[in-house]
Amino acid sequence: MGLVTQTSTWPDAGQSGPGHSAPAGPAGTAPSAAGKAASSGTPARPWVARPAEAFTDEALRARLLGSVRSWRDYPPTLRIWFLLVPLLTAAVAGILRFVRLGDPHKLVFDETYYVKDAYSYLVSGYERSWPDKANDSFNAGNPGVLLNSPEYVVHPPVGKWMIAAGMWLFGPDNPFGWRFAAALTGTLSVLLVSLIALKLFRSLPLAGAAGLLLAVDGHHLVMSRTSLLDIFLMFWVLAAFGALLMDRDDGRARLASRLARAAADHGGNPPLAALLSGPWLGVRWWRITAGVCLGLAVGTKWSGLFFVAVFGLLTVLWDMNARRVAGVRGWISGGIIKDGVPAFISTVPVAAVVYTLSWTGWFRSDNAYFRHWAEANPSPAWGWLPDAVRSLAHYHQEAYTFHQGLSSEHPYEASAWSWLVMGRPTSFFYESPQQGTPGCDVAKCTSAILSVGNPLIWWTAAVCLVVLLFWWAGRRDWRAGAVLAGVAAGYLPWFMYPERTMFYFYAVSFEPFLILALAYCLGLVLGRASDPPWRRRSGLYVVVLFVAAAIVLSAFFYPVWAAEVIPYDAWKVRMWMPSWI
Repeated sequence: MGLVTQTSTWPDAGQSGPGHSAPAGPAGTAPSAAGKAASSGTPARPWVARPAEAFTDEALRARLLGSVRSWRDYPPTLRIWFLLVPLLTAAVAGILRFVRLGDPHKLVFDETYYVKDAYSYLVSGYERSWPDKANDSFNAGNPGVLLNSPEYVVHPPVGKWMIAAGMWLFGPDNPFGWRFAAALTGTLSVLLVSLIALKLFRSLPLAGAAGLLLAVDGHHLVMSRTSLLDIFLMFWVLAAFGALLMDRDDGRARLASRLARAAADHGGNPPLAALLSGPWLGVRWWRITAGVCLGLAVGTKWSGLFFVAVFGLLTVLWDMNARRVAGVRGWISGGIIKDGVPAFISTVPVAAVVYTLSWTGWFRSDNAYFRHWAEANPSPAWGWLPDAVRSLAHYHQEAYTFHQGLSSEHPYEASAWSWLVMGRPTSFFYESPQQGTPGCDVAKCTSAILSVGNPLIWWTAAVCLVVLLFWWAGRRDWRAGAVLAGVAAGYLPWFMYPERTMFYFYAVSFEPFLILALAYCLGLVLGRASDPPWRRRSGLYVVVLFVAAAIVLSAFFYPVWAAEVIPYDAWKVRMWMPSWI
């Protein structure tokens, strides 16, 4: 795998920007002046160049994209590993998530809401009420006991439609069908994390480590094996982040190409008008893709709105900085007008349209909750709106009021302050099988599902956030800032609602960014690319040992993540903190 196996997150000498190594062209091309200076031992000054040289396509791409190359520029054997490493981590995730997916053979925790709602979608396209003891019928494989009256729910439809898709494929009468969509989504999210790590760090070891660490973490595993909405929220947020990373490179490549073309048309120097605010960059398809994903995230849970705001600001800041580095004088105004406005149009209205379309089943129904509220409540001020739109707006107002006032006590509620240290993980399932039942050969046994993460992964990742904060603020590494933005969007907003009932499993929405933070710090352990071979080799050994230790610890905790029947004493040994019980 060549030098890629030793690539780390350390910035290199002569880099074109934070976290980028010195530009390297395809084999056989002459090195740049900066590259020659670096190879000769003379300090490189990549920011100083003659005007006629500073605005060539090669020079602009070097400043804006560093040594990023097309995957086609790599040898075929290396290209195979670019696909194989993420796929292997996803395969590990798939095995852990799909094996024994049907256990326990009953609805657990909040599956009692979302799985039954998903079945309602299959039957009628909206949520309907259930009779008393409906869970017993559902667990027995007889879900067809729906009532005709509508049910009031407070979460949007996308996640429930995804659960319904799995039930449509494998039947609503078995747990595999209930949980298939969650397991598939969790597996695909591991693939995405590995690909994103490869994109961010350009390192196969770090991509493999990120994918494996997410694959074996217990919190993500539990959420992938139970049909709650948060795993789907996490997936669409992660997909949006990946799309914005692709857009970042695409936008910078467009900026370099258009500025270089303007310079070439004017004797090597772009005209003053071109440098006042920079060129328009056209339709950004990856940004539109991100808007679609964010719309699906909000359509799963409203907390996706925070990611819309943070990611929107993040992508505009990236573009503003690109114009500054390219040499645009009015990079602030140009970034706001020529990047910010198109970014808003490409994400917010697109996300809004996607979100509205997710309510198609409700619009098409004749009996959904609040479907005809507007007809019974005419409004002089808002009567010009279609009744269906006013009814849906009222539905949202009522749901928002519910969320704001959700402060009922729960034995497993957990303040956001405790999430990173896993102070109070949520118990999804607990039973005490009798001696003689399958798997129980002692006097007292336990079968449990506890949504606790791998302590080595979570506690180390919490420390890594502090490290990233210093590298973002001190070294201005955009990758550290991007990862921190993902954590902030999923975590910090919960501190605005201290009285609201919250649960630790909400943290799965930003868990992939914790894993990326951990991978970033593992890259620091790997060392600089310019370090001697023994240093890089030692760093690689430490990374391998850390990942191996995390895997061993996950094997230790696996029984309490997957409802295995174990002796009570073995369960108690795994309860490292009193608050986990």
